[in-house]
Amino acid sequence: MKLKEIAEHLGRRFVGDGDTEISGVAGLDNAGPGELTFLANPRYRQRLGSTRAAAVIIDKEVPGLDVAQLISDNTYLDFARTLELFYQAPVPAAEIHPTAVVAESAVIGPNASIGPYAVISGDVVVGKNAVIHPHVTIYRGAKIGDDFTAHSNAVVREFCEIGDRVILQNGAIIGTDGYGFAQQDDGSHYKIVQAGKVVLEDDVEVQAGSCIDRAAIGETRIRKGTKIDNLVQIGHAVTVGENGIICSQSGIAGSTTLGDNCILAGQVGVIGHLTIGDNVVMTAKTGVGVDIPDGQKISGAPSIDNRRWLRCTAVYNRLPELNKTVLSLKNRVEALEAGEKAAE
Repeated sequence: MKLKEIAEHLGRRFVGDGDTEISGVAGLDNAGPGELTFLANPRYRQRLGSTRAAAVIIDKEVPGLDVAQLISDNTYLDFARTLELFYQAPVPAAEIHPTAVVAESAVIGPNASIGPYAVISGDVVVGKNAVIHPHVTIYRGAKIGDDFTAHSNAVVREFCEIGDRVILQNGAIIGTDGYGFAQQDDGSHYKIVQAGKVVLEDDVEVQAGSCIDRAAIGETRIRKGTKIDNLVQIGHAVTVGENGIICSQSGIAGSTTLGDNCILAGQVGVIGHLTIGDNVVMTAKTGVGVDIPDGQKISGAPSIDNRRWLRCTAVYNRLPELNKTVLSLKNRVEALEAGEKAAE
């Protein structure tokens, strides 16, 4: 494919030879002749001089650069769109495999692909164009929209509701029992029936090994466009707003509400019954124990304002030297006090 054809597809302009043949897409350091690369982080701009790529997606023209340039105001997005031109994931045939178990009362929309040993229980509804890979299990009464994709070993539990264009990666489990137990007089724990459900709205993706608990009553809801990374735990009756990003090994305890456009970096922990505003950013390993208003960027455990946390960590790195200084000053003060007493 020629560079000018890619530029036309993306609606971008190019600098250099538009007839340059592009055979694939690769990272800045790994790209070879005939490949298109991209520069999303200005810190790596100096690497442009050594790239072997045929062309680069970049935010603004670099005079004198030896490779062709495709000018973009969103380089990472255009990289993603270009990648689709060169790689398409395998699409299984629209058929129900003979080893799949589909209940008679299940309603499966047209053009579905249901792989080997998948199990779809009674009263399930699945929309059109579903791709259900081997060993997926869908419990009774689940309602699933159009263009659903579930990879091997994903599970949708009873009565959960899933919107359109939802993707479940391998081992994602939707609607596990919430962690609810009532302590009895003898100290043992009585299991609370988890009678609620999980609702995933349109365009949600849940990646490998993540679990979203059903509520005891009511619902756990993930609003449209939110993307959940691998190994995330979302507790019962949590609400996550639209277009959120929740990164790996994060956990949100029960009955917490997150606003729209929140970002939780890796290993963030949020206790239960909190209200987190819109556009909140929690950096890696943040521990959140209080409500957070809109637009805050927080860090640390317990969480504080990110700028204050940066100053605190700068001091923390200097604690050994500061301790030596304090001890030295303490010894000098004690010596002066001893001298004054001796003079008396």
